[in-house]
Amino acid sequence: MSDPRVAAALARYDRAALALCSVGSHSALDVAFGARARGLRNLIVTADGRERTYATYYARREAPARGCVDATLHLETFAKLLDDDVQAKLLDANAIFVANRSFEVYLHEKFSYDEIERRMQIPFFGNRRLLRAEERDEPANQYDLLERAGIRYPRTFASPSEIDRLVMVKAAHATVTFERAFFLCDSPANYEAQAQKMIAAGMVTPAGLAAARIEEYALGPSVNLNFFYSPMLGELELLGTDTRRQTNLDGLKSLPPSQLAAAASIPVRMEEAGHIATTLTESMLEKAFEIGERFVVAAREANAPGVIGPFALQCIIVAGPPKAFVVYDVSLRIPGSPGTRYTPYSAYLWGRDVSVGERIAMEVVMARDADRLADVLT
Repeated sequence: MSDPRVAAALARYDRAALALCSVGSHSALDVAFGARARGLRNLIVTADGRERTYATYYARREAPARGCVDATLHLETFAKLLDDDVQAKLLDANAIFVANRSFEVYLHEKFSYDEIERRMQIPFFGNRRLLRAEERDEPANQYDLLERAGIRYPRTFASPSEIDRLVMVKAAHATVTFERAFFLCDSPANYEAQAQKMIAAGMVTPAGLAAARIEEYALGPSVNLNFFYSPMLGELELLGTDTRRQTNLDGLKSLPPSQLAAAASIPVRMEEAGHIATTLTESMLEKAFEIGERFVVAAREANAPGVIGPFALQCIIVAGPPKAFVVYDVSLRIPGSPGTRYTPYSAYLWGRDVSVGERIAMEVVMARDADRLADVLT
């Protein structure tokens, strides 16, 4: 059944002038690049202190032709995106919204997901109702979807007193509300010692620790499986794989062994700093597709129409035999890594590297030309 907001927007849109729209952070440049690569326009919503990347450094200009951002809409804060006059401007621009994690984070600081879904009048590429499943305190969240799909994820512990193995504690950061603070421990006593260090360092609060998630720590390399489900083709694609660079974890890992003792008291920070491309052994590809396909089915059953377009299963590959994926996080929108195009998987399928932003634009163009835009928008 077609979403009435999508039908209302498409009734007024000039389909020859569609514009992919995203907030200026996270993966917006990939959206802009992808739109231009497929003959669509793009519009990036910027906020104070975050505008020059899009309005200056990567803005389109001529002689010689360069840049990828067609236009920007500047706001005081990203939260202003829900204002009626801003929504009217986006509708006038024939905008199709591509949600990224920054959109969720900055708007959810002020608004509930119900408000976000209701007040965004422009069509989303993808399923807007699935975005909230990334939040661990939402009902029907990502763990419910993984459980429904029969996908392995880390065992959880209800309280520190239950800890009997190496675990990761994930708590809200004390000052950066949209970030999490992490620490490892292997016993209740070790938990208490680490927790006190984190409180003393100002990274967590007692209230944040009380609501923290305690998960078994899966040992192995991390890999993000960046998928794309195409309603137009009825197929699941693996666009690429990557892994994270994180502060100050990567710095600690690079310390020479002789300095490890000197750094033992430094709390580990795992803030996102970037991504690097990584690859899988071919023997793992079928297992990757298998869990991706199960997730697509589970999401469709839980919240029709389910996944549309990009999503990522963030995994640890644990030792075997046989080696296996353990999914520790799920992204239900465009991933944050443009580097996925530099792994070979999209080229194996499409004959050349295709970024996630371009693959979104491809799907929009296919849907537009087949008069099926309502099948990829909500």
